Amino acid sequence: MPMRPETVRALLAQGDDEAPALLDVSGAALTYGDLREAVEHLRAELARCGVGRGDTIALLLPNGPELVVAFLAAVTAGAVAPLNPAYRAEELRFYLGDLRPRALITRGDLGAEARGAAPEGIALLELGGDARSPSLAGPSGVAADRGEPAADDVALLLHTSGTTARPKLVPLTQRNLAASASNIASWLGLGPADRCLNVMPLFHIHGLMAAVLASLAGGASVVATPGFDGFKFFEWLGRLEPTWYSAVPTMHQLILERAPRHEDVLAAQRLRFIRSSSAGLPPSVFAALEQRFGAPVIESYGMTEATHQMASNPLPGRVPGLERRAGTVGVAAGAEIRILDPEGRPLTAGERGEVAIRGAGVTLGYVENPEANAAAFSDGWFRTGDEGYLGEDGALTLTGRLKELINRGGEKVAPLEVDDALLQHPAVAQAVAFAVPHPKLGEEVGAAVVLAEGQVVEASELRAFAAERLAAFKVPRSIVIVDEIPKGPTGKLQRIGLAERLGLA
Repeated sequence: MPMRPETVRALLAQGDDEAPALLDVSGAALTYGDLREAVEHLRAELARCGVGRGDTIALLLPNGPELVVAFLAAVTAGAVAPLNPAYRAEELRFYLGDLRPRALITRGDLGAEARGAAPEGIALLELGGDARSPSLAGPSGVAADRGEPAADDVALLLHTSGTTARPKLVPLTQRNLAASASNIASWLGLGPADRCLNVMPLFHIHGLMAAVLASLAGGASVVATPGFDGFKFFEWLGRLEPTWYSAVPTMHQLILERAPRHEDVLAAQRLRFIRSSSAGLPPSVFAALEQRFGAPVIESYGMTEATHQMASNPLPGRVPGLERRAGTVGVAAGAEIRILDPEGRPLTAGERGEVAIRGAGVTLGYVENPEANAAAFSDGWFRTGDEGYLGEDGALTLTGRLKELINRGGEKVAPLEVDDALLQHPAVAQAVAFAVPHPKLGEEVGAAVVLAEGQVVEASELRAFAAERLAAFKVPRSIVIVDEIPKGPTGKLQRIGLAERLGLA
């Protein structure tokens, strides 16, 4: 059996020269040969600017094929740090100050924003051309001829998306990326006939690993869209003929809302499967997706510190004796998993506790953050901050983030359970439960709801509906009907602080 690649450059070398690798939304494609040529050219441009192995290269670029090529060039030259293009000057100042990159690749209006925020000493490089013929304009330096990064070199630097604390900086190695991409490709059975429609942002581990690098690891192709667009999704689905896509639950819910208007596309689409990750998928949404698309839904469990995937449900029939199960994130698929009690002791099947992981894809520790490392790592295991339990078959059920659990007078309420109860109402398109401060109980249950198009329902009716499905202490005392639920930059719901944002605190 051939050895799996241990660097991103080795991973990229595997695809057949003439096979399609990277597409834009017009359908224009770069073959693997074209992609390798573009990446090597941009890598040489970086070396001309004095940037190479051991340097951090920040990217501030919009989603699309050019970002994919820039990412691959940067990650095969040194270490790459993709930044959210929506960041304003103050945010850029923080992230660039924390990363201390040797260079920042940007373009157009984003470059103007970056110039005012970049600390002294960062080489500002303007990306020109297109994905097929990229170029870099900027200050030249002493040519960096330091060889290519090794397996244990840092390849990717990403900040955690903390809601209240200072974001932590996660270093992931070439070996981490190559192993995770190969694992996801193998788990999903990706091959040259597959095409991923990427709707995830490419400053986030989900889009980078599950869509881009996993596709390349499997010799498949990926469409680099400008980002998620609920109005354009079905047009892309019909015209570009992907065999799969991966998204967060809120994106799946928006797709389902718009699905009735696109019955012609639904009848002709050729999705082999749909993948969901980065947050819990309510079983009602799981069932609706399978019914609408006629394709199996594969729910996976991922996080930045694990180089994305650490557990997953299998494709039908792919793992003997193991089938997909709505409400679970599947079995270990990229990391070892155990459940720990607050003292760090392992728990048995069925017992709730904190999910802990270890394995080839797990980071060895946050950058320059000994306090966070001491809290997160225990006897070689990384404590994820998620609560859940393992079934007898090894399938993991997540019950929520430990920090997001609602403590109502000592009774713990898992927000995901409340979400799912509300989502069973036919008028509800999206729902998110959260803690509301209470003078006597400490916290009370609140919820925000988005109604399906054309539906009208009172909050009191939703409370009564939830009361038929939940114990009395879990029923939301406050339900706010909104046009849109505030979300984070990657589309994930953010429960912490939602009561304040909705005026309920």
